[in-house]
Amino acid sequence: QVQLVESGGGSVQAGGSLRLSCVASGYTYRGYAMAWFRQAPGKGREGVAVIYTRDGTTNYADSVEGRFTISQDNAKKTLYLQMNSLKPEDTAMYYCAASTWLISMPAALGLPSSSSYNYWGQGTQVTVSS
Repeated sequence: QVQLVESGGGSVQAGGSLRLSCVASGYTYRGYAMAWFRQAPGKGREGVAVIYTRDGTTNYADSVEGRFTISQDNAKKTLYLQMNSLKPEDTAMYYCAASTWLISMPAALGLPSSSSYNYWGQGTQVTVSS
């Protein structure tokens, strides 16, 4: 049984940093995409960052490029999202997602949609005040 559990959310002031973690238990699909999404109140779920675990290639939404970094620790079965220079518009529930079939996608096509992922965590809240 696959379970993704996020942690690390919280409340920070603009300009601050947070590091989100996602522990993946029971997930044995090495070489497939893992990602972070977010959903703000009244808005749809949007992709934030993806890592193609086969070769470590990453891609980011334009809104977070240069501020957020996605990474993985295979030994700990953990996905991370380091978030720096946070802005009030980053306020959202953040979700970890894992795929069982998507290996990679050209960066020119943007981030994979939510339908590319089979497993989701329960979310962790990030609130950034101005």
